[in-house]
Amino acid sequence: MAEQLQARTSGLGVDGKFEAPGHPEHKRKHLQLLDNLFNKKIVQLPNPQREKVDPKGPATSPAKKIEIDANGANVAEKPASRWKFRHTVIAMTFMVMVALPTTLASLYLAFIAANQYHSSASFSVRSISAAQASDILGMFSQASAGSTISDSYVLLDFIMSEKMVQAADKLFDLENMYAPRGFDFFYGIRKDLPIEDKLRYWRSIITVDFDHASGIMNLTVNAFTPEDSQKVAGFIIQSSERLINDLSLTGRNEMLKVAQIEVSLAEARLSDARDAIRSYRDVSQEADPVEGAKLATQIVASLEQQLVKLQTEMSTALTQMGEDTPRIRVMRSQIDSLQKQLTQERQRLGSGIAPKQGRNATDSASGVAGRLQQYDKLETQREFAERAYTSSLAALERARVDANAKQRYLAVFINPTLSELAQYPHRFLNSLLVLLGTLLIWSVAVMGYYNIRDRN
Repeated sequence: MAEQLQARTSGLGVDGKFEAPGHPEHKRKHLQLLDNLFNKKIVQLPNPQREKVDPKGPATSPAKKIEIDANGANVAEKPASRWKFRHTVIAMTFMVMVALPTTLASLYLAFIAANQYHSSASFSVRSISAAQASDILGMFSQASAGSTISDSYVLLDFIMSEKMVQAADKLFDLENMYAPRGFDFFYGIRKDLPIEDKLRYWRSIITVDFDHASGIMNLTVNAFTPEDSQKVAGFIIQSSERLINDLSLTGRNEMLKVAQIEVSLAEARLSDARDAIRSYRDVSQEADPVEGAKLATQIVASLEQQLVKLQTEMSTALTQMGEDTPRIRVMRSQIDSLQKQLTQERQRLGSGIAPKQGRNATDSASGVAGRLQQYDKLETQREFAERAYTSSLAALERARVDANAKQRYLAVFINPTLSELAQYPHRFLNSLLVLLGTLLIWSVAVMGYYNIRDRN
């Protein structure tokens, strides 16, 4: 059996003759090889070198395991893969994309990049609060009412804004302060840059870390000298204090402005009410219609009393005297006078007729009742205007107290520091980042190439 397998793998027949490719036996050999390839079978062939002869039995040779590939060749006996052109290209790309940039960046950072110093400061936006929290709920309500998070965000945007860059450039001349040192053009600023490029460079040298929990802002300013970094940091803090004070003053004025407008309206309403009462008094010619009505009532009551007395006396006199006697005529004359006067006084109090719509409605205003109605209306408006004016004054005072309690200020607890040792640039870290970045790009490019090659 081993001889047949060896003959098939070598292209010879069992009897040692060569079999042509078209021979049936040769075709069966290829079918057997394909079957061995797909089924991953291992063909065992005799090894003549290790053949041992047993004196007591026939010669036997141990089987040697070989693996056959699709072309019928021994996989174990394949020669090693040779260095190809694509490997040279990959190595050259590694040198160009990874080794060269990393070397240049390392040399630049080591010998050309200038030293930079930083100045750090810490501050926070606080509010004046007169009320003290007595319990946990009061603490939370006070914290929510006096929150300065929004003002801190406003300050953060202001520090990184073009307005701050323009003010700093006007004061320090940033192009001279941050001019390139030697051949270090990467970390320096060029001449005659537009404001957008200056803002981009400003944001690269200024770092502001904001802690939402505590409201603390940590400022870091980089410069080529310790003094310059400290000056710029001090300028930023002064500008921030000015901004917070302006915001606090503006908020206070806005709160007081609303209350002052309400006071002005209430004062104008009260003045109109008082003017209406004065005009009424000028027309009616009486200071207080209520007192006038009381006086008229007393007069009517007195006249009625006198009239009743005279009528009683006349009734008594008629029992003793005649109708034509002088005394009776005098008493009748007095009674008629009292009745006329009583009628006039009663007309002053009212007409005695229910008011109707139209002309009669205006006639009722001439009586005491009509005047009292008008006066009561005007007096009610005056009292309401006085109460509204008093309430608006109280609201203005409360607004003033609240505005004073909600004022904002910038609390600086770490002033700008002066560095003694250069902290930037991070030469080793930046070189390592360049190496990792270029290596990542090169690896992605190589994997993409092999992926496309395998698909094709």
